[in-house]
Amino acid sequence: MPGAQARPLPLVPYITAWSSERTVRPPVITQGAGIGYADETPFDRDADGVLWSREGVSPGKGRPDFGRVHLLRQRRAMRRLLCQVCGGAADRNEHGVLWLVGEDDIEDMTTTHPPVCAPCAAQAVRLCPYLRRGHLLLRVQACVPVGVHGVMYRPGVPFPRVERDGGVTYDDPRIRWTRAAQLIVRLEGCEVAGPPDVTAPAPRR
Repeated sequence: MPGAQARPLPLVPYITAWSSERTVRPPVITQGAGIGYADETPFDRDADGVLWSREGVSPGKGRPDFGRVHLLRQRRAMRRLLCQVCGGAADRNEHGVLWLVGEDDIEDMTTTHPPVCAPCAAQAVRLCPYLRRGHLLLRVQACVPVGVHGVMYRPGVPFPRVERDGGVTYDDPRIRWTRAAQLIVRLEGCEVAGPPDVTAPAPRR
């Protein structure tokens, strides 16, 4: 329509999966005292020996699936302390790395949500209805990987059977029976932060 203004594109967080990034579900088999894939490769497990789901990588293609977190980008953002929204470096000062969480998202100071940069934190609070209902800005001295969230299996014939979705820690024997989808970290040395400094532009990825 002449004179009509284009609708602004929605903010698509870095860790959001796109419709082109399909989750691949090879058959899960019993392998020793746990599960594996019949065609397993070294890339299917992390350094702790945990089996991970498989997912395509083609960000920006198709439509953003806001209800689905991309497992590789979530894990990368956690390990490298990248902003979950823009994919650049998370904000850091002498008090620690900036984390933005919903008030109901933290249990025992563990989370599956990566950190944020200050401009993206301010934007997320302004645009996200869930965060507007209540959120916490934290400065975190350390984040320690403690487990994974995924699908837990139990022994079955001829194949292992799905038991439930949930979180499991690295020291839990059930982790050998878990197909991981997100990394869980424990936030240590936390203090509540004030409003983020948004004077600097968000980094581009």
